[in-house]
Amino acid sequence: MAKHSPRFLNIVNDAKSRVRETTVDAIKARLDRGDTFVLIDVREESEYAKDHVPGAKHLGKGIIERDIESIVPDTAAEIVLYCGGGFRSALAADNLQKMGYTNVISMDGGIRGWREKGYPLTAG
Repeated sequence: MAKHSPRFLNIVNDAKSRVRETTVDAIKARLDRGDTFVLIDVREESEYAKDHVPGAKHLGKGIIERDIESIVPDTAAEIVLYCGGGFRSALAADNLQKMGYTNVISMDGGIRGWREKGYPLTAG
């Protein structure tokens, strides 16, 4: 993993102060139970194509604010975002909250944490 710059970490920590987070294990358990929520991968398209959590939709961090309303028009819908480790998803969750989405959660640990647990992934 690339070392993150102090300024980037500052804005991530600022966003995390306003964003609810959850764990990889909690999301896996919810998926196994069949809980209803929208799971969104905010990584780059090439990262998503390599592999992603089964059932995840792709809306990269660069376009999520532009396109979220067409994918999730209900601002009260539960949305779980993830990225590589939980930084980009926290930034995206913060912006969605600023847009009026009230039930947004960032998956801390991201897909790296998912992989480390050996949980299933989908390619393509």
